[in-house]
Amino acid sequence: MADGRTGHGATRPIPTRGPRCALGAAVAVGAVVASVLAAVVTAPPAAALPAAESWSAELAVTGGDDGNVVASGDAVRLRDLAPRPTSAGPVPAEGTLLLPPRRPAAITDRVAADVTADVPAGAEVVVAVRGIRDDGTWSEWREARPDSPARLDEPTFEVQVRVTLVAAPDGTGPALRRLWLTADRAPLGLGVPRPTTPLTSRVFATRIGLVGNDTANGHEVERDDRFVALPSRRSLAPQESGDYTVRVCATETRCTWAPVWDVGPWNTTDDYWSEGPQRQAFGDLPRGRPQAEAAFTDGYRGGRDGSGRRVRNPAGIDLADGTFRDDLGLRDNAWVTVTYLWTGTGPSAPARDREARLDVRAAPAPDAAVVGSVAPHARVSYDCAVDTAAGRTGAGARWLRLGPAQFVPADQVEARDVPSC
Repeated sequence: MADGRTGHGATRPIPTRGPRCALGAAVAVGAVVASVLAAVVTAPPAAALPAAESWSAELAVTGGDDGNVVASGDAVRLRDLAPRPTSAGPVPAEGTLLLPPRRPAAITDRVAADVTADVPAGAEVVVAVRGIRDDGTWSEWREARPDSPARLDEPTFEVQVRVTLVAAPDGTGPALRRLWLTADRAPLGLGVPRPTTPLTSRVFATRIGLVGNDTANGHEVERDDRFVALPSRRSLAPQESGDYTVRVCATETRCTWAPVWDVGPWNTTDDYWSEGPQRQAFGDLPRGRPQAEAAFTDGYRGGRDGSGRRVRNPAGIDLADGTFRDDLGLRDNAWVTVTYLWTGTGPSAPARDREARLDVRAAPAPDAAVVGSVAPHARVSYDCAVDTAAGRTGAGARWLRLGPAQFVPADQVEARDVPSC
């Protein structure tokens, strides 16, 4: 079965904060004798490192970054099987088990998963992996399918595994009992270099609403919340993180930076910001064009989304109420310009106060006009730093330039070694 999902019954070959109560202890394979230490040590010769490492995942649930999953008996199951409301209508319940990051004994770009699970017809168990990239950010999630391992965008020294449980349309859910993982290097290494400049596209935005409901990553939607939804789990950030952040602009001078915390609208496998060969689904569409837009405008796939629903609007992004109304000043659904920051390279960082909203100003001065905002937990990419002249206090201020006429105070962002403009 495609897209990293198990079929009915047990399946073979197909990747936190706070304490976790274990269902099973992690088991290292006897052939793996090298350990990755936190301290700086002299690396052994390459020939001494194992070509592959396998381990049994510790399936543990205590909340934190996990969402809508519970340890019940000898398995991980969905806690709530009720359909999940979305802006495009209810969808089957789902939950995520996010495993702690792991450093394999050697550089890897491929992770295979062997899943033991009870999966009713129509339900799914989706295993995905991501890796730390050269610039310190996480790569997109890549599915470990039953017939092929997850292939990361570039070699990495640290991986993280996420398991998504999806209920069947009739409300029955899967039970994950065991997960065995193997990390190694692909023979030829098919990594695709990222462009320096991230993708920007014009898409139709709708309002999420749904206050009090949970997002796909387990966040409970609050009044005046600030986050977005995109129609693919590949860019879904864990709770309270901005690992995947978009810049959304209603006009050239009004923009906001917000984390991706939900999946939708319409689809769940439409990473339309990816190139055709790497796009999970609908690879025949141009990069940057959502499937829902093509279905609504051109009758693509009979005017229906990936689940067969009639597409009622061309939405490619959903915006939480605070992002939609307060940060962008929208009063109705509208076309916006979106930059998918993780699709490019370069330095980025979150605000030092991750719980607070940060104003973006038109010039490097505290009294300059506010032209945007950085949502709590979002990351910002930056070009360089500007040092202003000393004032009466004898000290100048340093500002980060996020783009043309977009500045934030440097001391409010976790940025290091920023070059001067």
